Amino acid sequence: MENDTTLPAFPFPAYGLTHEEWQTALKEVFGQPRFRADQIFKSLYKEAASGWEAFTTLPAPLRQTLAGQAPIEAMRIVEAIPSQDGTVKLLFACASDGERIESVLIPSKDRMTQCISTQAGCNFRCAFCASGRLGKTRDLTTAEIVAQVMEAVRFLSGREGTFTRPSNLVVMGMGEPFDNYDNVLKALKILNAQKGLDVGARHITISTCGVVPGIRRLAGEGLQFELSVSLHAPNQDLRKGLMPVSRRWPLEELIPACAEYTRATGRLVTFEYTLIRQINDQPRHADELIALLRALPCKVNLIPLSPVEGFAGRRPDNASCLAFLDRLMRAKIPTTMRNSRGGDVDAACGQLRLRRLATSSGEGGNTP
Repeated sequence: MENDTTLPAFPFPAYGLTHEEWQTALKEVFGQPRFRADQIFKSLYKEAASGWEAFTTLPAPLRQTLAGQAPIEAMRIVEAIPSQDGTVKLLFACASDGERIESVLIPSKDRMTQCISTQAGCNFRCAFCASGRLGKTRDLTTAEIVAQVMEAVRFLSGREGTFTRPSNLVVMGMGEPFDNYDNVLKALKILNAQKGLDVGARHITISTCGVVPGIRRLAGEGLQFELSVSLHAPNQDLRKGLMPVSRRWPLEELIPACAEYTRATGRLVTFEYTLIRQINDQPRHADELIALLRALPCKVNLIPLSPVEGFAGRRPDNASCLAFLDRLMRAKIPTTMRNSRGGDVDAACGQLRLRRLATSSGEGGNTP
Protein backbone atom coordinates (compact mmCIF):
# COMPACT_ATOMS: atom_id res chain seq x y z
CA MET A 1 0.00 0.00 0.00
CA GLU A 2 1.37 3.41 -0.97
CA ASN A 3 2.13 5.90 1.79
CA ASP A 4 -0.16 8.92 1.41
CA THR A 5 2.02 11.19 3.55
CA THR A 6 1.89 14.79 2.37
CA LEU A 7 5.48 15.96 2.12
CA PRO A 8 6.78 19.43 2.91
CA ALA A 9 8.75 21.28 0.28
CA PHE A 10 12.48 20.71 0.33
CA PRO A 11 14.93 21.98 1.57
CA PHE A 12 13.49 20.76 4.88
CA PRO A 13 15.19 19.98 8.23
CA ALA A 14 16.13 16.34 8.71
CA TYR A 15 14.73 16.25 12.25
CA GLY A 16 11.33 17.44 11.06
CA LEU A 17 10.40 14.23 9.22
CA THR A 18 8.86 11.10 10.69
CA HIS A 19 10.11 7.69 9.56
CA GLU A 20 7.11 7.36 7.23
CA GLU A 21 7.76 10.79 5.74
CA TRP A 22 11.38 9.85 5.13
CA GLN A 23 10.23 6.70 3.32
CA THR A 24 7.97 8.74 1.05
CA ALA A 25 10.54 11.47 0.46
CA LEU A 26 13.26 9.00 -0.46
CA LYS A 27 11.05 7.41 -3.09
CA GLU A 28 9.17 10.41 -4.48
CA VAL A 29 11.73 13.21 -4.11
CA PHE A 30 15.13 11.53 -4.17
CA GLY A 31 14.40 8.41 -6.26
CA GLN A 32 15.71 6.06 -3.58
CA PRO A 33 14.32 2.85 -2.04
CA ARG A 34 12.23 3.25 1.12
CA PHE A 35 14.55 1.05 3.19
CA ARG A 36 17.04 3.89 3.30
CA ALA A 37 14.73 5.54 5.85
CA ASP A 38 15.92 2.90 8.34
CA GLN A 39 19.53 3.81 7.59
CA ILE A 40 18.84 7.52 8.00
CA PHE A 41 16.94 7.08 11.27
CA LYS A 42 19.69 4.86 12.67
CA SER A 43 22.40 7.41 11.91
CA LEU A 44 20.28 10.38 13.03
CA TYR A 45 19.02 8.94 16.30
CA LYS A 46 20.95 5.80 17.29
CA GLU A 47 24.34 7.30 16.41
CA ALA A 48 23.51 11.03 16.77
CA ALA A 49 25.37 11.85 13.55
CA SER A 50 25.63 15.60 13.09
CA GLY A 51 26.64 15.74 9.41
CA TRP A 52 25.60 13.78 6.33
CA GLU A 53 29.19 12.74 5.65
CA ALA A 54 28.84 10.38 8.65
CA PHE A 55 25.92 8.49 7.07
CA THR A 56 28.26 5.92 5.51
CA THR A 57 25.51 3.40 4.74
CA LEU A 58 24.13 5.83 2.15
CA PRO A 59 25.60 6.26 -1.34
CA ALA A 60 27.93 9.25 -1.56
CA PRO A 61 25.81 11.09 -4.20
CA LEU A 62 22.72 10.79 -1.96
CA ARG A 63 24.65 12.10 1.03
CA GLN A 64 25.75 15.10 -0.99
CA THR A 65 22.19 15.77 -2.14
CA LEU A 66 20.75 15.45 1.37
CA ALA A 67 23.39 17.79 2.77
CA GLY A 68 21.83 20.55 0.65
CA GLN A 69 18.19 19.45 0.93
CA ALA A 70 17.81 18.21 4.53
CA PRO A 71 20.08 20.16 6.93
CA ILE A 72 20.63 18.47 10.27
CA GLU A 73 21.52 21.46 12.42
CA ALA A 74 18.42 23.16 13.83
CA MET A 75 19.86 24.17 17.20
CA ARG A 76 23.29 24.69 18.69
CA ILE A 77 24.31 24.92 22.31
CA VAL A 78 25.74 28.36 23.09
CA GLU A 79 26.05 27.85 26.85
CA ALA A 80 26.11 24.79 29.07
CA ILE A 81 26.12 25.83 32.72
CA PRO A 82 26.55 23.12 35.37
CA SER A 83 24.93 23.43 38.77
CA GLN A 84 26.43 22.27 42.02
CA ASP A 85 23.72 19.58 42.23
CA GLY A 86 24.58 18.10 38.81
CA THR A 87 21.83 19.85 36.86
CA VAL A 88 23.01 21.40 33.58
CA LYS A 89 21.25 24.38 32.03
CA LEU A 90 21.56 24.50 28.24
CA LEU A 91 21.01 27.72 26.30
CA PHE A 92 20.39 27.11 22.60
CA ALA A 93 20.49 29.33 19.53
CA CYS A 94 18.07 28.40 16.76
CA ALA A 95 19.88 27.94 13.46
CA SER A 96 17.19 29.75 11.47
CA ASP A 97 17.19 33.08 13.30
CA GLY A 98 19.42 32.88 16.39
CA GLU A 99 16.44 32.94 18.77
CA ARG A 100 17.43 31.74 22.25
CA ILE A 101 15.63 28.95 24.06
CA GLU A 102 16.42 26.80 27.07
CA SER A 103 16.57 23.17 28.14
CA VAL A 104 17.67 21.53 31.38
CA LEU A 105 19.36 18.18 32.08
CA ILE A 106 18.44 16.80 35.50
CA PRO A 107 20.31 13.73 36.70
CA SER A 108 19.08 11.41 39.41
CA LYS A 109 20.14 8.02 40.70
CA ASP A 110 18.51 5.92 37.99
CA ARG A 111 17.69 8.29 35.14
CA MET A 112 18.59 11.41 33.20
CA THR A 113 15.64 13.72 32.63
CA GLN A 114 15.62 16.48 30.03
CA CYS A 115 13.19 19.38 30.30
CA ILE A 116 12.51 20.75 26.81
CA SER A 117 10.92 23.90 25.41
CA THR A 118 8.21 24.27 22.78
CA GLN A 119 8.13 28.03 22.18
CA ALA A 120 10.48 30.99 22.36
CA GLY A 121 8.80 32.75 25.27
CA CYS A 122 5.17 32.22 26.22
CA ASN A 123 1.91 34.16 25.99
CA PHE A 124 0.19 32.69 29.06
CA ARG A 125 2.06 34.86 31.58
CA CYS A 126 1.74 32.83 34.77
CA ALA A 127 2.67 35.11 37.66
CA PHE A 128 5.83 33.28 38.77
CA CYS A 129 7.11 32.04 35.40
CA ALA A 130 9.97 33.90 33.72
CA SER A 131 9.10 32.46 30.28
CA GLY A 132 6.07 34.69 29.94
CA ARG A 133 7.63 37.95 31.10
CA LEU A 134 8.36 39.11 27.53
CA GLY A 135 5.58 37.18 25.79
CA LYS A 136 5.94 34.71 22.96
CA THR A 137 8.31 35.41 20.08
CA ARG A 138 7.33 32.36 18.04
CA ASP A 139 6.57 28.65 18.10
CA LEU A 140 9.41 26.17 17.78
CA THR A 141 9.27 23.87 14.78
CA THR A 142 9.16 20.10 15.04
CA ALA A 143 12.83 19.97 14.03
CA GLU A 144 13.81 22.50 16.70
CA ILE A 145 12.05 20.54 19.44
CA VAL A 146 13.72 17.29 18.35
CA ALA A 147 17.09 19.04 17.96
CA GLN A 148 17.10 20.10 21.62
CA VAL A 149 17.16 16.44 22.58
CA MET A 150 19.69 15.38 19.96
CA GLU A 151 22.08 18.19 20.89
CA ALA A 152 21.73 17.04 24.49
CA VAL A 153 22.55 13.48 23.37
CA ARG A 154 25.76 14.74 21.75
CA PHE A 155 26.58 16.79 24.85
CA LEU A 156 26.02 13.84 27.20
CA SER A 157 27.78 11.36 24.92
CA GLY A 158 30.82 13.62 24.67
CA ARG A 159 30.91 13.98 28.43
CA GLU A 160 30.41 10.28 29.17
CA GLY A 161 32.55 8.93 26.33
CA THR A 162 29.78 6.65 25.09
CA PHE A 163 26.36 7.10 23.48
CA THR A 164 24.08 8.53 26.18
CA ARG A 165 20.54 9.77 25.81
CA PRO A 166 18.01 11.22 28.25
CA SER A 167 15.86 8.42 29.63
CA ASN A 168 12.96 10.76 30.42
CA LEU A 169 11.60 13.82 28.63
CA VAL A 170 9.41 16.43 30.29
CA VAL A 171 7.82 19.07 28.10
CA MET A 172 7.88 21.66 30.88
CA GLY A 173 10.33 24.23 29.53
CA MET A 174 9.60 27.53 27.83
CA GLY A 175 6.20 27.81 26.18
CA GLU A 176 2.79 26.13 26.41
CA PRO A 177 2.88 22.78 24.55
CA PHE A 178 -0.80 22.84 23.63
CA ASP A 179 -0.35 26.30 22.07
CA ASN A 180 1.97 24.57 19.56
CA TYR A 181 0.14 21.25 19.53
CA ASP A 182 0.94 19.83 16.09
CA ASN A 183 4.68 20.50 16.20
CA VAL A 184 4.95 19.16 19.76
CA LEU A 185 3.07 15.93 19.10
CA LYS A 186 4.99 15.24 15.91
CA ALA A 187 8.33 15.84 17.65
CA LEU A 188 7.40 13.52 20.51
CA LYS A 189 6.30 10.80 18.10
CA ILE A 190 9.69 11.06 16.36
CA LEU A 191 11.56 10.85 19.67
CA ASN A 192 9.36 7.95 20.82
CA ALA A 193 9.77 5.92 17.59
CA GLN A 194 11.50 2.56 18.10
CA LYS A 195 13.60 3.05 15.00
CA GLY A 196 14.65 6.45 16.33
CA LEU A 197 15.72 7.56 19.80
CA ASP A 198 13.15 5.18 21.34
CA VAL A 199 12.28 7.13 24.48
CA GLY A 200 9.35 5.21 25.96
CA ALA A 201 5.94 6.90 25.82
CA ARG A 202 5.49 6.55 29.57
CA HIS A 203 8.82 8.32 30.05
CA ILE A 204 7.52 11.38 28.19
CA THR A 205 5.43 13.95 30.09
CA ILE A 206 3.55 16.85 28.53
CA SER A 207 2.83 19.72 30.91
CA THR A 208 0.08 22.27 30.29
CA CYS A 209 -0.97 25.35 32.21
CA GLY A 210 -4.57 24.26 31.66
CA VAL A 211 -5.43 24.56 27.96
CA VAL A 212 -8.63 22.51 28.01
CA PRO A 213 -8.97 21.88 24.22
CA GLY A 214 -5.42 20.47 24.18
CA ILE A 215 -6.19 18.09 27.04
CA ARG A 216 -9.28 16.82 25.26
CA ARG A 217 -7.43 16.49 21.97
CA LEU A 218 -4.58 14.53 23.58
CA ALA A 219 -7.13 12.20 25.20
CA GLY A 220 -8.23 11.10 21.73
CA GLU A 221 -4.73 10.45 20.33
CA GLY A 222 -4.42 6.90 21.64
CA LEU A 223 -0.95 7.66 23.03
CA GLN A 224 0.59 6.70 26.36
CA PHE A 225 2.35 10.00 27.08
CA GLU A 226 1.95 11.28 30.63
CA LEU A 227 -0.07 14.45 31.27
CA SER A 228 0.87 17.05 33.85
CA VAL A 229 -1.29 20.09 34.65
CA SER A 230 0.06 23.19 36.36
CA LEU A 231 -2.62 23.89 38.96
CA HIS A 232 -0.97 26.07 41.65
CA ALA A 233 -4.23 27.07 43.33
CA PRO A 234 -7.19 25.17 44.83
CA ASN A 235 -9.94 27.60 43.84
CA GLN A 236 -10.88 29.69 40.83
CA ASP A 237 -10.48 33.14 42.40
CA LEU A 238 -6.92 32.48 43.52
CA ARG A 239 -5.95 30.63 40.36
CA LYS A 240 -7.08 33.31 37.92
CA GLY A 241 -4.84 35.78 39.76
CA LEU A 242 -1.79 33.50 39.51
CA MET A 243 -2.59 32.00 36.12
CA PRO A 244 -4.46 34.15 33.59
CA VAL A 245 -5.27 31.01 31.55
CA SER A 246 -7.89 30.26 34.21
CA ARG A 247 -9.94 33.23 33.05
CA ARG A 248 -10.37 31.52 29.69
CA TRP A 249 -10.62 27.92 30.94
CA PRO A 250 -11.72 28.05 34.59
CA LEU A 251 -11.38 25.20 37.05
CA GLU A 252 -15.02 24.33 36.38
CA GLU A 253 -13.91 23.31 32.88
CA LEU A 254 -10.36 22.15 33.62
CA ILE A 255 -11.12 19.50 36.24
CA PRO A 256 -13.86 17.79 34.17
CA ALA A 257 -11.51 17.79 31.15
CA CYS A 258 -8.88 16.04 33.26
CA ALA A 259 -11.49 13.51 34.39
CA GLU A 260 -12.37 12.87 30.74
CA TYR A 261 -8.67 12.34 30.02
CA THR A 262 -8.32 9.71 32.74
CA ARG A 263 -11.43 7.89 31.53
CA ALA A 264 -10.24 7.87 27.92
CA THR A 265 -6.64 6.85 28.59
CA GLY A 266 -6.63 5.03 31.91
CA ARG A 267 -3.71 7.29 32.92
CA LEU A 268 -3.39 9.38 36.04
CA VAL A 269 -3.04 13.14 35.72
CA THR A 270 -0.24 14.78 37.70
CA PHE A 271 -1.08 18.20 39.13
CA GLU A 272 1.87 20.54 39.71
CA TYR A 273 1.35 22.83 42.68
CA THR A 274 3.94 25.50 43.46
CA LEU A 275 3.85 26.45 47.13
CA ILE A 276 4.03 30.22 47.71
CA ARG A 277 4.31 31.61 51.21
CA GLN A 278 1.04 32.94 52.61
CA ILE A 279 -0.54 32.79 49.14
CA ASN A 280 -1.52 29.14 48.60
CA ASP A 281 0.31 27.16 51.31
CA GLN A 282 -2.09 27.40 54.26
CA PRO A 283 -4.07 24.48 55.77
CA ARG A 284 -7.30 25.86 54.27
CA HIS A 285 -5.71 25.73 50.83
CA ALA A 286 -4.72 22.11 51.36
CA ASP A 287 -8.30 21.29 52.38
CA GLU A 288 -9.70 23.02 49.29
CA LEU A 289 -7.24 21.11 47.11
CA ILE A 290 -8.32 17.82 48.69
CA ALA A 291 -11.97 18.62 47.99
CA LEU A 292 -11.15 19.59 44.41
CA LEU A 293 -9.19 16.44 43.56
CA ARG A 294 -10.61 13.75 45.82
CA ALA A 295 -12.76 12.08 43.15
CA LEU A 296 -10.14 12.28 40.37
CA PRO A 297 -7.49 9.59 39.70
CA CYS A 298 -4.42 11.78 40.07
CA LYS A 299 -1.26 12.59 41.95
CA VAL A 300 0.10 15.92 43.17
CA ASN A 301 3.62 17.29 42.83
CA LEU A 302 4.35 19.99 45.40
CA ILE A 303 7.11 22.42 44.41
CA PRO A 304 8.41 25.05 46.82
CA LEU A 305 8.72 28.31 44.88
CA SER A 306 12.02 29.13 43.21
CA PRO A 307 12.73 32.88 43.26
CA VAL A 308 11.76 34.57 39.99
CA GLU A 309 12.75 38.12 39.11
CA GLY A 310 9.64 40.29 38.92
CA PHE A 311 7.50 38.14 41.23
CA ALA A 312 7.36 39.12 44.89
CA GLY A 313 6.21 35.74 46.20
CA ARG A 314 8.48 33.84 48.58
CA ARG A 315 9.23 30.21 49.29
CA PRO A 316 7.44 28.81 52.37
CA ASP A 317 9.53 27.48 55.19
CA ASN A 318 10.13 23.74 55.35
CA ALA A 319 7.63 23.21 58.15
CA SER A 320 4.79 24.74 56.09
CA CYS A 321 5.72 22.66 53.04
CA LEU A 322 5.79 19.44 55.05
CA ALA A 323 2.51 20.26 56.80
CA PHE A 324 0.83 20.80 53.42
CA LEU A 325 2.25 17.49 52.16
CA ASP A 326 1.11 15.65 55.29
CA ARG A 327 -2.43 17.02 55.03
CA LEU A 328 -2.79 15.74 51.44
CA MET A 329 -1.23 12.37 52.27
CA ARG A 330 -3.57 11.85 55.24
CA ALA A 331 -6.48 12.51 52.84
CA LYS A 332 -5.05 9.72 50.63
CA ILE A 333 -4.12 12.07 47.77
CA PRO A 334 -0.86 10.60 46.33
CA THR A 335 1.60 13.46 46.78
CA THR A 336 5.32 14.05 46.42
CA MET A 337 7.52 17.02 47.27
CA ARG A 338 9.82 17.96 44.41
CA ASN A 339 13.11 19.53 45.35
CA SER A 340 14.08 22.53 43.25
CA ARG A 341 17.15 21.77 41.17
CA GLY A 342 19.70 24.04 39.53
CA GLY A 343 18.79 27.23 41.38
CA ASP A 344 22.36 28.49 41.07
CA VAL A 345 22.16 28.34 37.25
CA ASP A 346 18.67 29.86 36.75
CA ALA A 347 17.26 26.42 35.92
CA ALA A 348 13.58 27.41 36.20
CA CYS A 349 11.85 28.02 32.86
CA GLY A 350 12.96 31.11 30.99
CA GLN A 351 15.18 32.65 33.66
CA LEU A 352 18.48 32.35 31.80
CA ARG A 353 16.96 33.58 28.53
CA LEU A 354 15.31 36.49 30.35
CA ARG A 355 18.60 37.52 31.95
CA ARG A 356 20.48 37.27 28.65
CA LEU A 357 17.85 39.34 26.80
CA ALA A 358 17.78 41.95 29.55
CA THR A 359 21.57 42.20 29.54
CA SER A 360 21.84 42.45 25.75
CA SER A 361 19.13 45.15 25.59
CA GLY A 362 20.63 47.19 28.41
CA GLU A 363 17.69 46.62 30.78
CA GLY A 364 19.92 45.44 33.59
CA GLY A 365 20.45 42.02 35.07
CA ASN A 366 23.68 40.25 35.84
CA THR A 367 25.17 37.48 33.79
CA PRO A 368 25.62 34.52 36.13
